Amino acid sequence: MTRFRPCIDLHQGVVKQVVGGSFGSGENATVRENHVSEQPASYYAGLYRDDHLTGGHVIMLGPGNEAAAREALGTYPGGLQVGGGITPKNAGKWLDAGASHVIVTSFVFEGNSFCEHRLAELVKAVGREHLVIDLSCRGVAGGGWKVAMDRWRTLTDLKVSLNTFDRLAGSCAEFLIHAADVEGKCAGIDEELVALLCNWQELPVTYAGGAYSMSDLERVDTLSEGSVDLTIGSALDIFGGSGVCYEDCVAWNRRIGRD
Repeated sequence: MTRFRPCIDLHQGVVKQVVGGSFGSGENATVRENHVSEQPASYYAGLYRDDHLTGGHVIMLGPGNEAAAREALGTYPGGLQVGGGITPKNAGKWLDAGASHVIVTSFVFEGNSFCEHRLAELVKAVGREHLVIDLSCRGVAGGGWKVAMDRWRTLTDLKVSLNTFDRLAGSCAEFLIHAADVEGKCAGIDEELVALLCNWQELPVTYAGGAYSMSDLERVDTLSEGSVDLTIGSALDIFGGSGVCYEDCVAWNRRIGRD
């Protein structure tokens, strides 16, 4: 059954919910913000810990987020994954800081081309059992999706496809897929992308992007036959949203535990 997976998105050291495809170029470029939290990252980590939610991701969107990420991981050691600027040199330090897994996108590309030997370096550094490959993507002309890196601004040559999952499965423990074109818009999930994901069930897969109601959890559960997990961000009441009550998501996961 599809699980709700929590998130902590960090931008400029603060917990935020943003529109994923709105990042401009340059480190000081503005981004469309749905919500800027008054609570620190550790608050949300403690909430997820107390509610026994596992497998959530902490995403560092650019520089200046390391301290906040460490606070979250220290609050809930072993319960959260971390991504953003992960390399073989720092990946082990994030595991030591409390992350269950490190999440990687940009490092495994040279320019916009996927690089096998870079992925091999990460696997050697931390082991595939601690690695999540982020295949967050954008739609392309003619149909389909390609992985987008660098805060979803740069399109790469790697297609999101069943062949890609097969190719990379031996190098990771999970896959994470943000649908960047709908991320943060609370206008509905990319059902076509979710339908693709449900056709590959060898490793855990988490989808994020566009969810705005509890019906999206039910829809992903139906489309994927329970094989794909769902992250809900901007729609959650704990992030200023009005479409989804956090407690309902907790109750959903508790029901799975009883089934």
